Amino acid sequence: MEMITINNNIENQLISENDVTVSRGNFILANTTQVSINHIEKECIIPVYSDNESTISHAQFIKATEEVVHANFSGHRILQPNIRVSHTIKGRVPSAIGKPVKELIPEENTIYYQRCAFIIEVPEITEIVNNNKLSLSIGGVRALNFENLYSKRKLEKFKVFIGYKNLVCTNLCISTDGLNADIRVSSVAELKDKINELIQQFDNDRFLGNLERINKFTLDELQFAHTIGKMRMYTHLKREEKVDKLTLLMNDNQIGTVVKNYYEDANFSRSQNGDINLWDLYNLMTDANKSSYIDSNLERNANAFEFVTGLADSMQNQTENWFLNSIVLDDI
Repeated sequence: MEMITINNNIENQLISENDVTVSRGNFILANTTQVSINHIEKECIIPVYSDNESTISHAQFIKATEEVVHANFSGHRILQPNIRVSHTIKGRVPSAIGKPVKELIPEENTIYYQRCAFIIEVPEITEIVNNNKLSLSIGGVRALNFENLYSKRKLEKFKVFIGYKNLVCTNLCISTDGLNADIRVSSVAELKDKINELIQQFDNDRFLGNLERINKFTLDELQFAHTIGKMRMYTHLKREEKVDKLTLLMNDNQIGTVVKNYYEDANFSRSQNGDINLWDLYNLMTDANKSSYIDSNLERNANAFEFVTGLADSMQNQTENWFLNSIVLDDI
């Protein structure tokens, strides 16, 4: 099993490599349930379009990703997928029509999940960033609410990412460059090609360098309060008022969670004098993002990275930023 302490110290972030077989940890919460690949493959029906053409199933998507990961990282130990699902669609076989629910036997029930998310961890490929151990992870999302199952089969939509999992908190670290949120394909073979393309084009060094860099910039308590206030204001701005400002996809409840954990988080809360660096702020944001539904989780995670690096860019280059108090720039 995976053994992780909550202390933000690399010496205490221990993982028993010989015992872990599945990438563990709640990389997403919301209303999701963890399931096995066997359940997805053997016990769930496959939705079809109006012309009775089947969708690419969740199991096919997961296994296609596994194959590409094994091809790209051959020689490395690769964990089994950590799969989480939501929005259960239930049904029953025709012979069970009119039968009371309490009398149904398992063979008379049908089930599939509208939304599915998974990660596949490569635990031997790790990096130490800001005293946290990160493990390379690849995964994806399928949300059938983006498909029109009442029409004839067209190109199907998938989301795939490559990034890192922070072992101290299981937060996902994903950049925009490591996310393709609009893959549209007609076959599993095309899907594999798109997944492989994303992995091959991922700029690992640039991403990790940016994660290291944000640790160098700090907000004091007043500056943090100003930034949080602007974040809350941003969600209520008119569309035209958001032009030329950093994009922020977090909702008001999630921003409130960031504030709560600024005081209470065991790993990324404020320092004794109230300061917080951008690495810790980033992790507070990705932790709050775990409450997002599957269909918006990856985009919000990548957006947290872009938002915090945008703050760092402004502080480093002394450029105006609507979310930052001018005092922040003067102090750099």
